[in-house]
Amino acid sequence: MNAELLPTWSLLSVFLVASLVLAVTPGPGVIYIVTRSVAQGRRAGVASVAGVALGNFGCAVAASLGLAALFATSAVAFAVVKYAGAAYLIWLGIKALRAKAVAQATVAAGEVPLWPVFREGCVVALLNPKTAIFFTAFLPQFMTPGIGGATAFLQALLLSAMFVFIAAMTDAAYAVLAGAIAPKLSGSARAGGVARATAGWSFIALGIFAALSGRKV
Repeated sequence: MNAELLPTWSLLSVFLVASLVLAVTPGPGVIYIVTRSVAQGRRAGVASVAGVALGNFGCAVAASLGLAALFATSAVAFAVVKYAGAAYLIWLGIKALRAKAVAQATVAAGEVPLWPVFREGCVVALLNPKTAIFFTAFLPQFMTPGIGGATAFLQALLLSAMFVFIAAMTDAAYAVLAGAIAPKLSGSARAGGVARATAGWSFIALGIFAALSGRKV
């Protein structure tokens, strides 16, 4: 690996610590992961971690290519993605609330289809423009001044990948801890209904929060 793609060790160590602190701070991705883990078990939580990680990396690639700069300067582009993401979260909440209680009670944690959970986690992360804007604001602080072109893109992409990896590890810890609660909730229909309602209203609240927060347009 070309040494110029990484900052000096002193600066890289600051980047790693800062990334860890930021990764453990709960955000939309963490809330999605915890909600899925509690409602559907540890396997679903791990699948959501993978989906969110892929979505985050997609945002990182977009930021490296300059898409986030468009979001930062164009209120229309920002609003379109922002409200699309908020609507998707609210739709997930309504879908969870309308799920039949019988299906919730009879489907074992190991039988939960993982592809929809993975896909929805990816979409949640991709439709959060603040993630791409975060990469644009955060990464330049640790990049080598004066570089440009392909080198700058590769350096930004490498740092982004490191951050996404750290975030995936902390997200996995959230999923494992939250998933440990799931078996205790699956023992009764009432507990299953509470879990389903908690998941649904959490998604709806998160969607409303995403729509109302951030820059006014």
